[in-house]
Amino acid sequence: MSLSALSSRLFPTMRSQAMARFAAPGSSFARFYATKKYTPEHEWIEVENGVATIGITNHAQEALGEIVYVEAAELKDVEKGDTIGSVESVKAASDIYAPISGKVIEVNTILGDEPGLLNSNPEDSAWLCKIELSSEDEINDLFSEADYKKFCEESH
Repeated sequence: MSLSALSSRLFPTMRSQAMARFAAPGSSFARFYATKKYTPEHEWIEVENGVATIGITNHAQEALGEIVYVEAAELKDVEKGDTIGSVESVKAASDIYAPISGKVIEVNTILGDEPGLLNSNPEDSAWLCKIELSSEDEINDLFSEADYKKFCEESH
């Protein structure tokens, strides 16, 4: 019997308690791994090591239709709720708002040449910008994935 199998048989409660402690939202372990949250304005945010990657949700791109233009964020300090860019589709234009406060440190310049990536891959490679957080506490005000899905279902 392997050491891992033996320890899980002898100490199942201790092991599950330790894993729960490591994965708890306030633990230092959790701060170093990505946490994905959502806003009522249909942006997603994924935080890893104090840097938030921001994009629009699949729900948003479906509502907008074919995206033809992306106005990128500027490299500057932003406050939660500030306009940090916009997207235009064949149907409408929509502002993008900063879901958290901090400093925009990087923008996805590929979207300037290929705005349609927001339609094909909105919650992965078609991210809009990266913001260095000024306060991780603001993340707690955002939706979890389950809460965001519920919000979308209730609002339509």
